[in-house]
Amino acid sequence: MLQLPDSPPCMKISVSAEESYQLCRQLTAKYAKTFYLGTMLMSPAKRSAIWAIYAWCRRTDELVDGPLAAITTPETLEDWEKQLESIFAGIPQHDFDVALVDALERFPIDIQPFRDMISGQGMDLYRSRYETFDKLYLYCYRVAGTVGLMSTAVMGIDNQRYTTPWNCHQQPYIPSQEAIALGIACQLTNILRDVGEDARRGRIYIPLEDLQRFNYTEEELFAGVVDDRWKALMRFQIARAREYYVQAEKGISHLSADARLPVWAALTHYSRILGKIESNGYNTFSQRAYVPQWQKLISLPLAWVRSQVL
Repeated sequence: MLQLPDSPPCMKISVSAEESYQLCRQLTAKYAKTFYLGTMLMSPAKRSAIWAIYAWCRRTDELVDGPLAAITTPETLEDWEKQLESIFAGIPQHDFDVALVDALERFPIDIQPFRDMISGQGMDLYRSRYETFDKLYLYCYRVAGTVGLMSTAVMGIDNQRYTTPWNCHQQPYIPSQEAIALGIACQLTNILRDVGEDARRGRIYIPLEDLQRFNYTEEELFAGVVDDRWKALMRFQIARAREYYVQAEKGISHLSADARLPVWAALTHYSRILGKIESNGYNTFSQRAYVPQWQKLISLPLAWVRSQVL
């Protein structure tokens, strides 16, 4: 039985590494269907490690967005970071953590992106608005760009391109900025898709400077006003998100060969949410933009071609 991600940590570990990976797999499949589909294209070892990372990220997010969010305090996040340090020391605090401890032994995963993510969740404790895109970017990096860095450590880098005589003296390029860009792009997509849901919680993630640029007010956003100003604002936001997807694409060819297809698939699937927003007339207040499973499946051949030639 899948234990809820917001469950309190338990010091008594009752599962093996394999059982813990299955818990993480179930959690990923339940809460991140598009992401999970992409992981199924990875090698078994890599996808298991990605599930472990996702499970930790999901449980971290639940601290501020889950059922227990009302009682989460800065001290809660401080305790969570101490538990993170225990995990990196090889001491799991929860059944879900057993898989992550195992993944840390198999892949060169750094602790700093995990710490940055906790800091990003902390921003949700005291901020419900972002005045500028620069400030929103920091938030997006912390809650999503960090996932790109965590995942790159698992996916690995293609070292074959550096074995030829003409470039054997070059250092392998690690696409860290591109990995961050993919996380930023996905988070910006989430923000645009979830405008209505966030508004009902009193949150506005679209930068206030952008609302002002298009002469659109917070009150109108909370009222769900869809007019020419809103559509122009959304076109501007969508164009920005697409720029980050384009930046992210440039780094995929540097990943290990067995990681390119799942990353292309995930990028293609998620970026299509922006097209769904457009086809819904930019109404993200009462219509949730999503890509049906059949459309995800038929896009896999295109992702495969891109993974081979780009």
